[in-house]
Formats: sequence, structure tokens, C-alpha cells
Amino acid sequence: MSQLSDAVLNGASAEEIENAPLPDDYLALHLRAEDVDMFDGVADKDVRKSLRLGTVPLPELAPDEVLVAVMASSINYNTVWSAMFEPLPTFRFLKQNARQGGWATRHDQPYHVVGSDCSGVVVRTGSGVRRWKVGDHVVVHPVQADDQEPASQADAVLGEEQRAWGFETNFGALAEYGVVRASQLVPKPAHLTWEEAASNPLCAGTAYRMLVSDRGARMKQGDIVLIWGAAGGLGAYAIQFVKNGGGVPVAVVSSERKAEAVRALGCDIVINRAELGITNDLSDDPQQVIEAGKRLGKLIIERAGREPDIVFEHTGRATFGISVFVARRGGTVVTCGSSSGYQHSFDNRYLWMRLKKIIGSHAANLQEQWETHRLFERGDVVPAMSAVYPLADAAEACRVVQTSRQVGKIAVLCMAPRTGLGVTDPELRARIGEDRLNPLRGLTPRTSGT
Repeated sequence: MSQLSDAVLNGASAEEIENAPLPDDYLALHLRAEDVDMFDGVADKDVRKSLRLGTVPLPELAPDEVLVAVMASSINYNTVWSAMFEPLPTFRFLKQNARQGGWATRHDQPYHVVGSDCSGVVVRTGSGVRRWKVGDHVVVHPVQADDQEPASQADAVLGEEQRAWGFETNFGALAEYGVVRASQLVPKPAHLTWEEAASNPLCAGTAYRMLVSDRGARMKQGDIVLIWGAAGGLGAYAIQFVKNGGGVPVAVVSSERKAEAVRALGCDIVINRAELGITNDLSDDPQQVIEAGKRLGKLIIERAGREPDIVFEHTGRATFGISVFVARRGGTVVTCGSSSGYQHSFDNRYLWMRLKKIIGSHAANLQEQWETHRLFERGDVVPAMSAVYPLADAAEACRVVQTSRQVGKIAVLCMAPRTGLGVTDPELRARIGEDRLNPLRGLTPRTSGT
């Protein structure tokens, strides 16, 4: 352990942290460029085989960047895609980034440090950083925007050069240190532990933009919202935003264990995929898609009173045709991903003749992330964390997500030596209550598996 990490863990002053020397390298979960072909012709692309835990060189900071001692991180599906080298190796993203020149060239390395969620302590600031200082407790907004791009001034995720940190950039969160732009920082909620705080930014910000932002579905009170994959990270936050905004969440899950999880989040209407007869990908059979949509629509009307105003989509190919069919006349399908496949098929008659809308949504801009953050600060929205792994077992945690065995989010302790640390407002935590803050804790069992 370095002198700097010792200072951070021992609660040293900002001056002591700043005076502690930087290490030459640091421990990080990363991919190697020489491995990109390892899964060619392999059916089970087990991410535990491609993710490596080892030391990498500590990069120099650009003037607008900060170095964060990562106390905790969490697993997102973009790390699973990265580790499978699908839909293409992320080393291509790093090369594209480097073509901008200047400080961006650092990202093109034979290794890629992955991870897009982080809570931690600022330990260095670049010469151009004004609003943040060494010692600040932060979480990291996962979008790196180009503030010199005109489109970014309207909405940062519209810029051509915006990138997902730790996916399309290097020096990500599943490590002892992370390199981020000052424009990615958000204050850590003082009542949350490091691992709770690290579970939120990417999925919560994404779900907020999809549902609440004026750039998303613009959910209003009384809206019925169908949520696919409701027990996952995105779904767990979507349920809370719908409930918080006066809507009616309708959760679709794949098991009774996951049904238990969404009920713990306050979702009263839960549909098991088995009720729909969806056991595999129906997307190549248009008639089966329509029949499954009819069954789903009937269940929603029986339990919620009418068809959904909004369909919250991120599963993609396996469900998208059903989503377009089942949304009410004039309703909205909002999508941010395609974990079951990118090539979607749907009957366009049910889109154009019933005046429905499809909205593509990606991550969040910094303003939306701060609006999301305010809800966590008040305790109106709580972490969706269900399990905590050490950094040494982060590849196993990724495998759990890859095989869809998780509920909510899986956190990873990076520099934090144990759970429960990082709380600086214990009074607020006590008022909100441990049970309220951890509704999913323990629902992802810490077991190995395929």
C-alpha cells in the first residue's frame, strides 16, 4: 500500500494527502489488447477469463482532471460488453479517443482499465480545476463531455465526442485510482456508505433521463409505466422514479426471487415472464410477438386498469416488438440499451397507426445527474445495492451480471477495506433508517457459479 493510500484511509487532512507522493502504478481490473481474439468461436464468453487484476502505470493528469482514490465501484453491463469484446473491442474506442490529440493520446494503451461507477476521495486536481479540492468526497458522473463542442452546450450527451468513462475511455473505476474530468464530479451523499454511493450514478442517472427529464418520456402523475428487467440496476431505479413521481410501475421479472426484490422497492404490480410464455427470443416470429403482446396487455389492463403510457426498454431484441405493440395509443417506448441483441424487429403498423413514439436515450447530462443526486441526498431514492464484492473478486461479480444472477446492483470495494465506511452524516442516516436504505441487501447471493 502506498503512502498516499495510507493517508486517504487514515482520514488524513487535505494538506497531508496533497503532500503524500503519488505511486508509480496502481491496482486495476483491466483488459489486455492481446486478448481481443480469445473468444473467437467460443459460445460462452466467460468474462472471468478476459478480466485481469494487476498493476498499471498511473497516468499524468490533464489540467481539467482530478485523480480520485476509488473507495468503491459497481458493476455495469458495459463492463460485461467490454470483457466479451462485443459488439467490438473497446480498444477501438481508446484509439478513436486518442485521435483528438493532446491529453487524449494517453488513453490509447495496450490495457484498458474498466468501470463506470465510483465513489471516492479527490487526491489531486489539475491546474485548471476550480470548484473541487483535495479531500472532497465525491461520486463520479460517468459521461465525459467535450465542453468545446457546440452541441454539448445544449445537452452534453448530444456531442459527438461525449464518451462513457471506463468504457469508451481508459483509467476507469474498478481500480484503486480513477482519472476523471472535474465536470464529472458530484458530491457524495453524506449519509451513504462508499459502496452504497458507488452503486448509483450510471443506472440512476440513465433511468432519470429516460423517465423524468424533458429529453426522455416526460413521465407525469398517474402514468402507467411498464418496466422490463425491473429487478436489475436500471429497473430498480426506474421503479423508484415512477413511484416518486406519482406513476404506477408495472414490473416484468424472470423469477420469484426477483419478484420479491421489486416488491421490496414498492412495486405492487409484478408480472413473471413465465405468465407471458416468453422463454426465449420471439423476435423472429411476428405472430408470436403479437400473441405475447396481447397476453401482456391483458395482464396490465387487469392489474393496472389500462395499457401502459410508457414502456421502459433496455433488454432490446427479445422484447422490443412486444413493447411497441403493448404501449397505449399515443404512448412512448423509451430505450437505452439492448442487452439481448441490437437488431430489433417490430410491426410498424402498431407504431404509426397508433401514433406511438420511440425515444432513444443515453446516460444523462451533468444537470440531470445532479437532479438525480438531490433525490439521493433527501433519501427519496435509495441505493439498489444487493451485494458487495472485493476488488480481488470483481471479475466474478462481472460474471454474476453476465449470467443475470444479480438483483439490483453489485458493488465492489476498491480502496475501502470493509463495508460500512464513508458515512459523514449519521444523523440523517438514522432518520432514513437502515432498512429503507438497503431494501435489496442480500438478495444477490455470494456464490460462485457458471
